[in-house]
Amino acid sequence: MSKKRGNRRLSRELALRALYQWRLTGDDLARLLVQAEEAEEYADANVEFLKVLLEGVLAEAEALNQALAAHLDRPVDQLSPIEHGILLIGAYELSHSLDVPYKVAINEAVNLAKAYGGTDGHKYVNGVLDKLAKDVRRIEIEAAAKA
Repeated sequence: MSKKRGNRRLSRELALRALYQWRLTGDDLARLLVQAEEAEEYADANVEFLKVLLEGVLAEAEALNQALAAHLDRPVDQLSPIEHGILLIGAYELSHSLDVPYKVAINEAVNLAKAYGGTDGHKYVNGVLDKLAKDVRRIEIEAAAKA
């Protein structure tokens, strides 16, 4: 990936850190972005993607939580802050980043869960987002099955 474009995977990691902070402190978007800018890796991230992702997740958090709730085995507020952040990122990408294939959105979330989540958290994230994808990306999934 070119330096100019930045690393989307790293942007997701920075977004996850910001969402963790948001869940614990309730900080607003501006404060979360300032904290992200202070990260050593910030210069290598796709900054525009990070901003869009973070702004979108915060703006759509209630709707994303409702979409996720149908596929969870517990209330949203009982999720760990890390799992919740990862699921919000994955749900946002599935719902709003149609340029990102659904398999990529799920895979990126699973990789975040492997790196930052608890034991077997990646399996939970995969299962929830796979079910959500069947709701929000049904046409894409059906087209892939026919190919």
